[in-house]
Amino acid sequence: MKLTGRKRAAAFLVCAGMVMVFLTGCGSQLKAAFEEQAGNNSYELITVSTQERATSFVANLAVGETSVSYDDYEIEYASAAGLFDLTNHEVVFAYNMHSKLYMASLTKLMTALVAVKYGSLDQTLTATDAVTITESGAQLAGISAGDTMTLEQALNILLIYSANDVANLIAENIGGSVDAFVEMMNEEANALGATNTHFTNPHGLHDNDHYTTVYDLYLIFQEAVKYEAITQIISQSSYSTTYYDSSGNAKNITVNTTNAFFRQLYVTPENITILGGKTGYTDQAGQCLALYVKDVNGNPYIGIILHSYDRDSVYGEMKTMLELVNTPGAS
Repeated sequence: MKLTGRKRAAAFLVCAGMVMVFLTGCGSQLKAAFEEQAGNNSYELITVSTQERATSFVANLAVGETSVSYDDYEIEYASAAGLFDLTNHEVVFAYNMHSKLYMASLTKLMTALVAVKYGSLDQTLTATDAVTITESGAQLAGISAGDTMTLEQALNILLIYSANDVANLIAENIGGSVDAFVEMMNEEANALGATNTHFTNPHGLHDNDHYTTVYDLYLIFQEAVKYEAITQIISQSSYSTTYYDSSGNAKNITVNTTNAFFRQLYVTPENITILGGKTGYTDQAGQCLALYVKDVNGNPYIGIILHSYDRDSVYGEMKTMLELVNTPGAS
C-alpha cells in the first residue's frame, strides 16, 4: 500500500549505495524541501542533519538493498517517520529521519529507560513540590507532595497514562533532582549514539531546546525494549494500583492507555501485532507515535512518526507504514 502525499522527498535515499550522494550536496536540497514543508505546516523547524549525522547513521545501522526508498513511498501529514527491522538491522522506510523535531511525551521512553537502568523497581519514591505542574492541558495523575509509591507503580502510570507529574516524581527520586536526572538522560542519549537529541525535562512538555530525531528515538526505543519491565508495561491497556499519602492513607488510581490501537479506535494492519508503544502530543510537537510491533514470524519492528497533523493522520499513516512489513521486497 502506497503512502500518497503532497511532496516526494527526493533527497537522502535510505540505501547504503546512496549515502555518498547525500554527502556531496544533497543535504542542502533536503534542508530546503523540509523548510518549505515546515512553513506549510506552521511549526518551528529546529535543524536538519548534516554529513556528520549521515556518517553516524551508516556506522550504527546496517542498511541493505531491500530498504524502501523515497521514490516508492511518501508521507503526507507527518514531518518525519521511520520503520526499523530489529532482526535484520535494516531501515524498512524512512522520511526525514535525521531532522530534529519536538518529541512531546515520547520523551518518557528515555525517562523509563534511565529509571529502570539506574533504579530499583521496588524502591519507594516520595513526591515533593516538583510534582506540581500548572501548565494548561498537561496530563496529570494528580499526585501531591508527600505521596509515596514504588518505582514500578510510577513507571506503569508514566508509560500507560503519560502522567507528567509522575515523570517529575521519578526524575527527582532517581536522579536526586529533576535537573540531575535530565543530565542522566542526555548522557544516556549520547552513549546510545542519539547525538541529535537534547532533553530539558523528563516529561516532554514543550521547551524550545527539547528535541530529537526519528533515528535517535529508534536508538532509544530499541534499548528500552531490552528491559522486560518496560515491554511488560507498554503492553497493557490499563493499570490499577494503590499508593499512599503523607499520612499513610491509601489512594487508589486506575489509568487507561493513551495508545488508540490498544483502545481499538483504529484497526491494526493484518498480520501485525502491536506489542506496545508511546504516544505524545503538544501544540508544537503535533501528534507523535512510537510503536513496538512484531510480524507473523515474531520478528520485531519499531515504527516512529513525529509531528503529524492530527490523531487520525498519525494512526492512519502508522498503519500504512506498518503494512510495509508484509509487502514483498520491503523488508
